[in-house]
Amino acid sequence: MTHRVLDIHPHIISSDTDRYPRAPLGGTASTWSRDRPKTTDQLLAAMNEAGVDGAAIVHASTCYGFDNSLVADAVAQYPERFTGVFSVDMLASDAAERVRYWADRNLTGLRLFTAGSTLAGQADWLADPRSFAAWDCAAELGLPVCVQMRPAGMPQLQVLLARYPNVRIIIDHCLGVSLESGPPYGDAEVLFDLVKHSNIYLKITPIIVDKSRLGAATPETFFSRVVAEFGADRIAWGSNFPTNDGSLAELLQSCREALSFATSAQLEAIFCRTAEFLYPALRSTQRADR
Repeated sequence: MTHRVLDIHPHIISSDTDRYPRAPLGGTASTWSRDRPKTTDQLLAAMNEAGVDGAAIVHASTCYGFDNSLVADAVAQYPERFTGVFSVDMLASDAAERVRYWADRNLTGLRLFTAGSTLAGQADWLADPRSFAAWDCAAELGLPVCVQMRPAGMPQLQVLLARYPNVRIIIDHCLGVSLESGPPYGDAEVLFDLVKHSNIYLKITPIIVDKSRLGAATPETFFSRVVAEFGADRIAWGSNFPTNDGSLAELLQSCREALSFATSAQLEAIFCRTAEFLYPALRSTQRADR
């Protein structure tokens, strides 16, 4: 694989708790942020080792709540390698102003964390009308919005899809759908139903790659259908490093193996071109050894 590689889902944690105090959403820090944190420079070293040219660093809500300062500082320090994805309290009265503030600090995407490691279920605020001011601001600024959610949140997502048909919405971890039953993947139909929304993009991460190897599922039968139905230009790779076990190089290789059926053009889209479309700041990122 000779084309550039871009990662739209790594995280960073600072060892400087005075400059970057920890205030995880819900008061409970994610296990990975305590047990295997990676600093900005450690992420950069891992990218160099793995051959990753650029990354859209995703703010770690389960460590820093809504303070995106660490990601913003990383982007300011290494603009030739990074852009950033921030989070805000979408129900706050000043949510739109906070979206604009972080965008002014050169962060180029918004993320909504509505389900995951420290949340027991699917949050009920995703389509709360109080969030529309922030959505309106994101739409005005042309920011993509990535959503970490579970299938239970689909009714809320449908509200947003109807209201914001032109906002690029990235689904983290391919919804984390269950795949163990294998083809024809009936439990994943909720994911495939999103094909008709042209503003929906999928993020392939180790979470869904690992699921594709359980039970009767195989990476080729699942991901070949994903690529065939959505098209590679609506799919991008995210490492989820260091949330998942393994080095960045190992996580990249695992995803490459899962997509071994794909054509060179499809792989270029998934590992580079879709990321450049979603986050144009990544177009100029490049390793020094290129």
